[in-house]
Amino acid sequence: MTTPAITFSLPNTVPYLGGCVTEPAFFALDYLVNYRSDMRVGERQLPQVKVLETLQSVLAEPEAYGVSRADAEAARQRFLTQAGQILTAEGGQAAWLEREFT
Repeated sequence: MTTPAITFSLPNTVPYLGGCVTEPAFFALDYLVNYRSDMRVGERQLPQVKVLETLQSVLAEPEAYGVSRADAEAARQRFLTQAGQILTAEGGQAAWLEREFT
């Protein structure tokens, strides 16, 4: 198996900081939209960037990051699959994250 051209990590769960969260799905959505991680995009190392925001930028101009459109789409799909599972576990819908890319 080859290493993807775009790598990032996502949490296994949403860490609640305490207090009353009456809408865990919306809290989880906000957390995932703003989640920061070290990323590698092509040859670039990007420390502690917002994953979703960076993927949006890469999808808009993959050649500027030295990756292909297919690499960018594959990273988008990995994000949607992994983050969608986390969001669904909190009562949300993966489609909410998909809308962030339109």
